[in-house]
Amino acid sequence: MPALLDKDVLFAGFVAEVQAAHGRPPGEREGDWYDAHVKVHEYGGMAAAARQIRATGCPVMLLAPFTTAIHDAGAWAALVADVGGEPVRLVWVRTDAATLRERLPGRARGGDSGKMADFESFVARVRPDEPPPVPHLTVDNRTGAPPLVAQLASLPWS
Repeated sequence: MPALLDKDVLFAGFVAEVQAAHGRPPGEREGDWYDAHVKVHEYGGMAAAARQIRATGCPVMLLAPFTTAIHDAGAWAALVADVGGEPVRLVWVRTDAATLRERLPGRARGGDSGKMADFESFVARVRPDEPPPVPHLTVDNRTGAPPLVAQLASLPWS
């Protein structure tokens, strides 16, 4: 059974405090300021924790968008090194703008308010329809896709 590290569970409170201390909007989750002052620390902390846990022999599952690393092979290689090296498997959760627009409000998370306020810019930054340039497994989370449980069961995990 892997250890599960969820970015939002680990860092949501910290992110809110950093944003408040810097006078940033509470729903800001993308953009140059966020990337430089928050995201780098969220992902760095997750990678360091994963590396430490993996060093004990326990597998780790990281739950986060990884919007930079999944669209840049060099950034992906750096992340793999940061978590302790191979083996690492990327499972890309395919979605699209229409599905995001439909589902984000239903999550009722304050962190999504910035995404919805400037939805087109959010979609342009995260590029949900663009598959990773590195080897990956895919599950389709778009509206109308087959059930996720069935998709996960059919993936070639080895």
